[in-house]
Amino acid sequence: MSGYRKLGRTSSQRKALLRNQVTNLLYHGKIRTTEAKAKEIRKIAEGLIALAVKEKDNFEEVTVTAKVPRKDKDGKRVKEVVDGKKVTVYDEIQKTIKKDKPSRLHARRQMLKVLNPVTEVPKAVAGRKRNTKAVDMPAKLFDEIAPKYVDRKGGYTRIVKIGQRKGDAAMEVLIELV
Repeated sequence: MSGYRKLGRTSSQRKALLRNQVTNLLYHGKIRTTEAKAKEIRKIAEGLIALAVKEKDNFEEVTVTAKVPRKDKDGKRVKEVVDGKKVTVYDEIQKTIKKDKPSRLHARRQMLKVLNPVTEVPKAVAGRKRNTKAVDMPAKLFDEIAPKYVDRKGGYTRIVKIGQRKGDAAMEVLIELV
């Protein structure tokens, strides 16, 4: 007997399906799916959340000096002529960044093996490539989701049965973060 549900798919299809569903669950907080899929999603999602809770505060704040191009009022880079060439003018600024310690970096990479990249599109201009931004899912796990579950020892998700689906009578459920 296998240790997981095969969900009537090849291994590559199953892996892609579960990665998408886990990513959507963590991004949106809840998703609607079948009971068998939800039970498989729960295993993966709870493992990721447990990893995030464990490594939540394992970083150090470092101040670095960064070169940033100077911009004019229209948001375009300021250029000046040096030795007959147009060169961009840079300003040096101090930035404080979070530097992951080795175990947190490893946890981040483990999460990236499972999670798919998420692109956030503003609702006003849906369907356009302009103003879209990539969401850092491991950062969301560490900064938003993990602090909620610090005092909890597991059981980060809840499965609520909705009823049977009209087309094939499969049991539909709502899986959500508690």
